[in-house]
Amino acid sequence: MNKQNNTYLDTAILAGGCFWCTEAVFQRLDGVEEVVSGYTGGTIKNPAYREICTGRTGHAEAVKITFDPSKISYAELLEVFFATHDPTTLNKQGNDVGTQYRSEIFYTTPEQKQMAEDFIDLLEKENIFESPIVTAISEAKPFYLAEEEHHDYYNQNKQQPYCQIIIDPKIKKLNNYFSKKLKHGTI
Repeated sequence: MNKQNNTYLDTAILAGGCFWCTEAVFQRLDGVEEVVSGYTGGTIKNPAYREICTGRTGHAEAVKITFDPSKISYAELLEVFFATHDPTTLNKQGNDVGTQYRSEIFYTTPEQKQMAEDFIDLLEKENIFESPIVTAISEAKPFYLAEEEHHDYYNQNKQQPYCQIIIDPKIKKLNNYFSKKLKHGTI
């Protein structure tokens, strides 16, 4: 846990397909202090986007979320994560295909690992999804920041077709199902 402005902050690292989508979702949650897009889970140091796109580095597009656990819990982050991407498709989210678009939770503590395992078990037990969940759970590895043009992408490019077709529905779903968890004034 980090201490910032007398508040204890925690970190979550999640990969749910394109990091533009995942970043846009988590930026809107009350208690989330920062969301940065990057790469993790691969085999080379300081990978670049063009290398990630090949799928050969083993990295996933992911987001590093800094959050205030007194305002939003790790379990609530997991709930939003599973509600806003498809955890049943292996190495694929919509038209984005490749290992870099996999669904994976990178835990930073043994407690996060246990919570992720328990949450997936609950979703499977309750048959929330029609297909089995393929989300991997792995220990956090080095996280490399994505290039600047990938940061805050949705908020800076809402008129782009990708944002309108792919990300807008995720934001609408977030607004519909998690409106009480949103920061004031976000859409």
